[in-house]
Amino acid sequence: MTAILEEIGSVLGKFDPISLDQMSGIKLMNRIDTKYLVNVNQLPELLKRAKNDYYAQEIDGSRMASYRTVYYDTQDAEMYVIHHNKKLNRQKIRMREYVNSDQYFLEIKKKNNKGRTKKIRIKVLNDDVSHQEEAVEFVDTKSNYRMSQLSPRLQNQFYRITLVNKAKTERLTIDMEIRFHNFKTNNDDCIHKLCIIEVKQDGNMHSPFKDYLEDMRIKQKSVSKYCLGMVLTDENLKRNRFKSKVFYIKKL
Repeated sequence: MTAILEEIGSVLGKFDPISLDQMSGIKLMNRIDTKYLVNVNQLPELLKRAKNDYYAQEIDGSRMASYRTVYYDTQDAEMYVIHHNKKLNRQKIRMREYVNSDQYFLEIKKKNNKGRTKKIRIKVLNDDVSHQEEAVEFVDTKSNYRMSQLSPRLQNQFYRITLVNKAKTERLTIDMEIRFHNFKTNNDDCIHKLCIIEVKQDGNMHSPFKDYLEDMRIKQKSVSKYCLGMVLTDENLKRNRFKSKVFYIKKL
């Protein structure tokens, strides 16, 4: 992966930068998400096409940030099962660490039956959220669960590129080198060549990046990093719905 990451970094260096402060008005916390799955070797070409239409987020001189996420679930993995069973109203509860800036957030991510995603979050002191009073209250009052029902279930770590269109109406993320650890089974897995691209818009506005994907014959294909990680690291889980997707990803 080193050579391709260096190539990606070189292309990113040609983008105009945008800082976190400049992005403060583009949070899109209530949005429509469109996902695509690509092989990492396709990414340099996509980025070359995007460099005149998008800014690249830059934090402390870096345009490729390291993320760590811990997903919480019930003992019987209810949130995973709800997603697997195609229930349209669902939630995910997670702690996200922005490794480069040493910041932690507890997030509740809700998806409704109209396909819109809404995310609410609070800043927390560290990743031990179950012993922080404000975090416990946040989960107990804002989610469908109580913190006492939940425990860490899955961790993922990945590198993320964040792009913003020049009109500042769209944000997209590109996640790669995604590694999983399951706290229940103690299993690890990684799909090194998978990139997950997520276009985030407040409505169905035109997206230049979607045009590049269409030109390269890359079709929309959604995946949940939580569900993917759970399938790869826990063979005891119900998985029929996700078998074809895992096959597609491994073939990709």
